[in-house]
Order: sequence, then C-alpha cells, then structure tokens
Amino acid sequence: MTESLTHSPHSPTDEETATTSSTINYQTVLPQIPIEIVSEEEMALIEAALAATRSSLASASCSAINSAASSSSSIFCSSIQFQGNARSIRSISLLSKRRLSGCTETGSGGDIEDLGDGFNLTSKRNKPTESLLHRFRRRRGLSVTDITSTEWCEKQMEFFLFFGKPEITKAMKAGTARHAVLEEEVVKRVPVRVASVEDTWALKFINFIVGVNQLLFDGLTRELPLVGFAENVWIVGVIDEVRMPSTETERNPTLVDTKTRVQPIIPSEPQRRNGRLQLMCYKHLWDNLAADKFPSRQFLEFFSLNPYNILSEEIRENTAKSGFPAETLDDLLRYFQNICGMLPPAHDQLLLRYEFQEDQSLLEEDLFEYDSDWLKGQIKCSLEFWQGGREASFTPKEERWKCRFCKFASVCPVNNIDPGGLPS
Repeated sequence: MTESLTHSPHSPTDEETATTSSTINYQTVLPQIPIEIVSEEEMALIEAALAATRSSLASASCSAINSAASSSSSIFCSSIQFQGNARSIRSISLLSKRRLSGCTETGSGGDIEDLGDGFNLTSKRNKPTESLLHRFRRRRGLSVTDITSTEWCEKQMEFFLFFGKPEITKAMKAGTARHAVLEEEVVKRVPVRVASVEDTWALKFINFIVGVNQLLFDGLTRELPLVGFAENVWIVGVIDEVRMPSTETERNPTLVDTKTRVQPIIPSEPQRRNGRLQLMCYKHLWDNLAADKFPSRQFLEFFSLNPYNILSEEIRENTAKSGFPAETLDDLLRYFQNICGMLPPAHDQLLLRYEFQEDQSLLEEDLFEYDSDWLKGQIKCSLEFWQGGREASFTPKEERWKCRFCKFASVCPVNNIDPGGLPS
C-alpha cells in the first residue's frame, strides 16, 4: 500500500520557521519545486487523466501542460453505460483529492456541475438503523465535499451513498488534469509505501507541515490537506491554493479555489453559492487550527490510532530529510500543533476562480466575504441530515433544473420534476 508525502527545499524545523517567518519577503521568485510523494495507485490515475485529456486535443501544437487540461466535452455524456457495481466506482478527481489519506473526499476536485451519467439503480435502499454519518463516515470523518454536496441536493447525496458515485467523465478527467498541472507547478509527486493507518495519517500531517513551510517561505502552496474538529464533528479537506500577502504588513493568507467549466460561461448563483460554501468551510477549519483548536486525544480516539506506533522506514527517512525527524505519529502531532500555533487566521476575503477547460482562460474571479453565521447555519443544516435528525430534503423548486443532470431523477420521490432550465 502506498500513499503520499511532500518535500520542500527549505524544510526548516519548527524552531527555525518560528524565528525566520516574520522577515519573509513574499515577493521572492519561487525556488526549486519541492517533491511530494504520492501513492502508486493515485499516480497511475492522474497519469491516465492527463493522457486522456492529451488525446482529445484538436491541435498538436499545444504544450504538454496545456494539453493536460484542455479536453472540451459535454458534462453529461448520454453514451455512458450503467455499471453492475456502481459503489466500486471512484472518480479520478476523488482520488486526486485524497492523496494523503484513506479518508475519502466524496468527489472533491471536480465541480458539482461536472457530475454525469453512470449509476446502478437496480438495488433498493434499505432504511438505515443508524445515522448516515455513522454508517458511511465512521472513522473517516466528513469531507468538505460531503457538506457542499448536501447543500446542492441532499436527496442526490443520499442516492450517492446507497447506489454509488457517477462514472468518470471526460469533463471530470479534464478537471483532474488541470488541478494536477497547477499542483505540479509548485510540488512534484513521488510514490511512497505505507504500512499502517498511522502511516497514512502521518503523511497528511507531513504534507501539511511542509505545505505551510512552503507558504511561509515562498508565499504560495497548493493542494494543502486539512483536518479539523468543527461543530463537534471531524472534517477533512484539501485547499486548492493558499497565497500569502505580497507585503509583510499583512499576515492573513488568502484561500483560493479553482473551478474548471466545460462551457465558457460564468456560473449560476447556486453554483457560486456552493463554491463559496466550500471555501468558507476551509477557512473555518484553518482558523480553528490557527486558534489551537485541535483536540489530539479526541482525534486519536475517533480514528482509532496508536500514537506510539513506529512509522514506516520510508516515512521516518523523509521526515528526517524534511527537517523534523519523527519516529511515531505522536512526534508528528507535536510538530503539527507547533506549526498550527504559528498560523494567522485566513483572510476574510476568499477567492473563487472559474476557468474554461478548453484553453484555461479565466472566465471570472469571485472575491467574496466570509460569513461565519451563514456558514454555521449551513453546516448545522447538513449535520441534521448526516446525523439522522431528519429525512433528506429535495432541491428547492426554483432550482429543479439540477434534476435534468441527475441520473436519479426518474426514481426520485419528487414525482413532478420542474423542467426548469439550464443555468445561465
């Protein structure tokens, strides 16, 4: 079994970072690209995504990097056939977003509007006797995408849980390839073998520590893993990009998420709202870590981890090379908490970027303000669904155009689906 790890050219110890970070010049040109070690399985999937998008190029003159993100195809391919075991299907974008953990992000890395055909509807749902959170996210925690997917449509999320996620579409592959290219501009992926669940979580913490060091020294990091305790649940996620201010008088980093779109049109308001919710969740987790709100004992108990388990030899070697030698997960937790104590809260302004998949041209940048009250209300509403407080709700009538892109529409209890219209 293999997973992933990141190396930085700086790789200072926590003490060195603490003494130098206050004098960083964030306008410095980025240095040599660091190395990130990833699983062999994930590397193969990412390479497949890149290869698939390259093969669809209309012009051979495009560069390799551009070709990896320029597949222009319909989001909802009618030719995709149902599979006999949809639950076993996992999207490439999903795997690329969970590079450091066995805790799976449910679709993170692709956009909600990129979900396509490919479900098995032959099995019937048995009414659960336990909450969906306990049944499907036990010892994994919720992902940020679990929260945004329920905001999009709780009933669709319920179908996903019981009948499986959609097949990998060309649009999803193109989105994955674009995110891989963006990451490779600042991080290089290299496979590493892990031997235990403690190793897997160790890699999450290592990549977070190295990513934060890269942010503090270089002013930019991408694909930064997060794990935090918020609203009494464990939530995991991966931030597309974190930018430090260009002036030393400002300390609050800006969180950025890049969405790729199949059509060169700006997103509808429900799509914007969903993207904003995603970034607000990341800020909430970030700010909790910066405020030293990470209960280590609860973390170890919830994920059933042995803090004194000796980490694999490869991991121990890489922590030593990175400047923070660690023998056990407990060692890494101390480094993790130390560096969290150095973090300032994220900036209240968050940035969503929308790119056209075909040529990576920028369609729009949505700079918006963090709304703590709205976010907590959204998380509370989502948890009512996940924790079994109520049945899944349906998308509002004015947003029933979403149903036109949902493969479960024909079996959904909403019998009279409003035909609505495509988002403008």
